[in-house]
Amino acid sequence: MEFIIEKIGMSRTVDVPAVPVTLLKVIETKVCEVKEDGKALVAYNSSKKLNKSIEGQQTKFNVSKEFNKFMTIEVAEGTEAGDLSTAILSETTLVKTSLYTKGRGFSGGMKRHGFGGGPASHGHRFGRRIGSIGNAEWPGRVQKGKKMPGQYGNTKTTVKNDVISFDAENGILVLKGSIPGHNGARGLVRIVK
Repeated sequence: MEFIIEKIGMSRTVDVPAVPVTLLKVIETKVCEVKEDGKALVAYNSSKKLNKSIEGQQTKFNVSKEFNKFMTIEVAEGTEAGDLSTAILSETTLVKTSLYTKGRGFSGGMKRHGFGGGPASHGHRFGRRIGSIGNAEWPGRVQKGKKMPGQYGNTKTTVKNDVISFDAENGILVLKGSIPGHNGARGLVRIVK
């Protein structure tokens, strides 16, 4: 079973020793249509964007104007159209969270792959460059997968975390440890057990 979440940020518990935790807001979701393969089309509030196709979906499934984004997620057996219940999160102990990592744009080899760089003194001209990338005469080309500068971050990452607590009234899920993504990033949380 999956839920749409928004990352609030990190904190820690007040007991000794303190445990680092991540706070997630479970987004209010309406189930529009349950499919046969255990998945459902759901609507949630994402932005102010509204166009004819979104309005048509809202009319078709009889949802209010604030629910203007649609998505397919896994749901539990016996789920019916209406509000998606979050009661199961109170008994959950382990979840998998999927979000996009922070995008760092085009980055060099030192930042992207942790290369050492050249010497920092005595008039060298190496700097932060990656140096030689070839293998002499054979194979006479750059091998696939060679670590080089390029786009770094903004990739979908899934991590497993223990659940510390769930505040059903405010929809706040507290997970042990960190999860990828910037504060305010949206993603999915899937119940493992």
